[in-house]
Amino acid sequence: MNFKPIFFSVIMTMMSSTPAHASAFDKKLPLCGNSPNCVSSQADIHDSQHYILPFEIKSNALQAWDALKKAILKQPRMVITHETDTTLHAEATSLVFRFVDDINVLLDADKKLIHIRSASRVGHSDFGVNRKRIETLRTELRKVGVID
Repeated sequence: MNFKPIFFSVIMTMMSSTPAHASAFDKKLPLCGNSPNCVSSQADIHDSQHYILPFEIKSNALQAWDALKKAILKQPRMVITHETDTTLHAEATSLVFRFVDDINVLLDADKKLIHIRSASRVGHSDFGVNRKRIETLRTELRKVGVID
């Protein structure tokens, strides 16, 4: 069996796929697709289906970033899978069907903003779960006084 075509195909697929985590260099989160199962603070502000407000940091950006990580870890079935000083990727797994949603976060300390995106990996509708997830995190961060 000739493995060269298979190996080449696998390599090309891996090279053409975009990473699920945010890039601190270009300060961009992955885009939302056309389906309603994604919200992002970097979506077009006029796109009411996908746009959600970023978190506005009150004072110290590092305190807000640490508080966000703690808030994420307090959520049931949510784990942080990758993090840097300014980016974070987490996964949330649904209770019954074990669907996984991706949460991408980007700290913009200069602008005192935390940009956030939550998106389902599969399906079309999420019944508002991703938007609710972000608003729950926003409420937690407001309780500890790190965002407006």
